Amino acid sequence: MTHTTATTAPTRRPLGPLPLALRLDAGVTGVNGLAYLAAAPLLSGLLGVPAGTLRGLGAFLAVFAAGVALVAARTPVSRGATEVVVGANALWAAGSVAAVAAGRFDLTTAGTVWVLLQAAVVAGFAALQLTALRTH
Repeated sequence: MTHTTATTAPTRRPLGPLPLALRLDAGVTGVNGLAYLAAAPLLSGLLGVPAGTLRGLGAFLAVFAAGVALVAARTPVSRGATEVVVGANALWAAGSVAAVAAGRFDLTTAGTVWVLLQAAVVAGFAALQLTALRTH
């Protein structure tokens, strides 16, 4: 007697807005952190930020990105953990603008543009995550 059992692959549900926003943040932040780690001497001259500072920021960003990826991977996504990510992103964006305004580093023109641009992107991540959290 032959018995055949049909198996079906589990259905993948599309990502909702909140995990998608968190994964986007984790990916961009992780790439940025790895770039700071791998290319600190080159980026130092281009941006006007000391290489050691870039390495420290790169390490922080890589760890933060891993944490955000873990938050995104949970089912359901934790509201509290997402609020921490949103708060950290808001602080990063504000701190970046404050660093430029205070002349914290001897930034080049490219460095000033980069710091303000990444502050805007990170603020955008915070806004996107907060909006997604409200509908979650």
